[in-house]
Order: sequence, then structure tokens, then C-alpha cells
Amino acid sequence: MKQPPAYDREPYLTSLTTQVVDSGHDSQGFWVVLEDTIFYPEGGGQPADRGTIAGVEVLDVRKCQGAIRHYLAAPILPGPVTLALDWGRRFDHMQQHTGQHLLSAVAEDRFGWKTTSFHLGPEVCDVELTVPSLAPQDRIALEEAVAAEIRKARPVRIHRLAPEQLQSMPGLRSRGLPEGHEGLVRLVEIEGVDLATCGGTHLANTAEIEALALLDTEPMRGGTRVYFVAGGRLRRRLAAHEARNATLRTLLGARDQELPKALEEKLSQLAEMAKQLRRTQEAWAELLGRELARRTEPLVSWHGEGLELPSLQSVAKSFLVTHPHGVLLLTSKTPSGCYFLLAGNRPDLGELGRAVAETLGGRGGGTGTVYQGKCPTLTQRPKALDRLGQILQARV
Repeated sequence: MKQPPAYDREPYLTSLTTQVVDSGHDSQGFWVVLEDTIFYPEGGGQPADRGTIAGVEVLDVRKCQGAIRHYLAAPILPGPVTLALDWGRRFDHMQQHTGQHLLSAVAEDRFGWKTTSFHLGPEVCDVELTVPSLAPQDRIALEEAVAAEIRKARPVRIHRLAPEQLQSMPGLRSRGLPEGHEGLVRLVEIEGVDLATCGGTHLANTAEIEALALLDTEPMRGGTRVYFVAGGRLRRRLAAHEARNATLRTLLGARDQELPKALEEKLSQLAEMAKQLRRTQEAWAELLGRELARRTEPLVSWHGEGLELPSLQSVAKSFLVTHPHGVLLLTSKTPSGCYFLLAGNRPDLGELGRAVAETLGGRGGGTGTVYQGKCPTLTQRPKALDRLGQILQARV
């Protein structure tokens, strides 16, 4: 009987010398099939391993047509090759995946919540449990029960049985075998806690999980999705939280327990300042509109910096109230682009506005007394003014 791949036999193995037995290229890139491999192919909720083959980066590992294809950044020559595993990534996956087995087993046996799916993400992991919701006290109880099992340092073992033997395995957890599965079935046992079908890589002992924390929950398909992290991820996440808190303490001048209140006060102050700023802008726009309306020329123009369309609209409204028969062209340059607005009580305003948009190389629209739009640049503003002035003069 053919032995399982090295990632299955020896999940702690980080390097291996083997042979390339097949190679090719498809829509995903260059690939090789090896005589043996330490790289786990994506499956069962666990992402594929990374590393190098003959010094070439491994981009992905997938099962395809009964073989394991290693997708590479560049083609490699046939013959003997040395594999080097990204051990940090592998060990992280082992911590998360073994943590998930323990979490699912405890959730089902202690609380009656079965796991229906599992996802090992790049930052957080999640399982879906058959419980409508989790109260805060339930989350605490589940997390503490998992922690107790981690501290017991329970051995984790791999077994292989014929499919017909599974029916006689009491307490076996399984969401079904992969489609087209042949041969022995791989089981992962956490001594005294769990026995489940699984093809992933796992730790040798629950103590290596280090710790597991439940982060959040959300309703999902009648159950509850539970987000968690384990091991090194948990420590790194805590370090990142502490670094953020240190920055917030400096910015807000408050201790950790006072940060939420201090931030609420700052946000309240900013909201009040924003209201005051809007009132000031509205008053300024009204005054500017009146000032522009005092000009006697048939076409009045004004350019500003950093003004968005609502401010230009307020200026135009004030202008038309004071000078109902005038024509006003407003422009503004902002970090997000350039704006233009043409205002006037004229039946041909749409035609005039389209002429401005065309000259500026922009697009716009409008009805009634305002035609407004956006353009990539205002370098053609003088030309637009000339064209607009000529049209108006011809229609006097």
C-alpha cells in the first residue's frame, strides 16, 4: 500500500529531498508533481502550505486529477529537488486547526452545539455552531472549558481505518468523506475528547495550542458563526491591541479603562465643531453669492480651492436670489477632482452648461437654474469663459 505524503506522516518535517515526477502549465501557472511532499494541499477548511522547491517560491498546492500539484513562481528542471517549508505558516495552521477540533468537541459534548462548517482565515478563524445565539456568559463558559482541555496537554494522534469500520466507531465526528474518496479514512484523535475524520495537519499535543480566545459571534443560517484565534495569533493580536492602546492613551490623554469615554467626548466635540463649520460655510456662501451679484457684467465667474459641490450650490442660490437675471460660473479644485457649476434663470441653461462641460473635458447635468459637473482639470477654464461669453453676447 502506498504510504501517505510526508506532510501527513510527519507534520513537523520542514525540509525534504525528493524527485519531480511530472510538470506542466495551466491557467494557474507552472506546476510540478513530486514523488513525495511536505506541502499540504488546500482542503477541509485549511489553506495550502507555502515555501520553496529548488529555491523557487511555491504559490499554491492543490489536489488535481488524483495528484498533488505544486504551483510555482517559475518552472524547474526534472530531477532531484529540495523542499523547504514555510514553518511559521504551517505551525500557525496546526495551532488553529487543532484548536478548532478542540473547540468543536467541547461545544458539542458540553453544550450540545454541533459544528457545521470551519474556515481557517489569514487573520481569524471561524466555526458555525447549531445554536441560534450565544449569550456573553455562554461565550465565557465555552472559552473556559476549552482552556481547561488545553491545560491537560492531551495527546493528539492519527489513525487510519477502512470506511466500513467507521460505523462501529462510537462518538466519531464526521461531516462526510470527500467526493470520490478511496482507501483508508484518516482520523484525528484528541485523547479523551475528540475523534473526527480529517485530512489536515495537527499538533502532537493540545498544550501546543497555547491558548484560544473567542472574538465575536454573528447569526448565520439559523446558527451562530463564532470567530476565534489560537496560539501565536492570539499573542500577536494581543500585542497589536496593546500597541494601539498605547497610541490612544497618548492621543486622548487617558488610561485604558477611560479610553472609550474619552473617545466619545472627542467625537462629540468633533460633531459640534462640524455643525459650527457647516453654519459658517452657509453664512460665507450667502455673503459670497450676494457679493458676486453686485457685479454688473453679464457673466460673473469665481474660482475657489477645496470647495465641494454643496458649497458651490449655496453660493449660486444666494447669487440668483440677489441677481435673478445674472449668469454665474463657479469652479473649484479639490483633492478628489475639479467641479464646475453654471447658474442662471435661462431656458437655454442646459445648452450653456453642456458647452462648458465640453470645453473643460468633463461631464455634467442639471435642470432648472443649475447645471453642474466634474472635470479632470481646470486648465481650459479661460477658454470655457470665452466660449460662454461669446454665446451670451450673441444672444443679447
